[in-house]
Amino acid sequence: MYPDQIVSPMREELTKTGFTETRTAAEVEQLLTNEKGTILFVINSVCGCAAGNARPGVKLALEHSDKKPTVLATAFAGNDTEAVGMIRQYMLPYPPCSPAMALFKEGKLVHIIERYNIEGKNAQMVAQNLVEAFDKYC
Repeated sequence: MYPDQIVSPMREELTKTGFTETRTAAEVEQLLTNEKGTILFVINSVCGCAAGNARPGVKLALEHSDKKPTVLATAFAGNDTEAVGMIRQYMLPYPPCSPAMALFKEGKLVHIIERYNIEGKNAQMVAQNLVEAFDKYC
């Protein structure tokens, strides 16, 4: 588990953008089984690609897309272990990774961005990937 003073600013980077944090498996399950529309779920991380590309890419996508998910949710890998474990069940058959982004429509996974889709990309490239998914599914 990472110390709160390290994780807090990284959490805030998404919550200030409108993301709701999930910390428990029950919160994730409730969200994905009861929420209608589209849900963008971000597994946040302390790794460099999360700071340099993933979180900034998510923010850019939300700023520059006419279509947006109905709900924005997040959990932090290494800290919110129960929530991350549950969201990863919904992301199967994709292997666990962080950071990661998953778009759900009516509770079904329709688009995923895994760590390997983020590493080596800049924030604009990550944002473009998300905007294309938003245009198609939102």
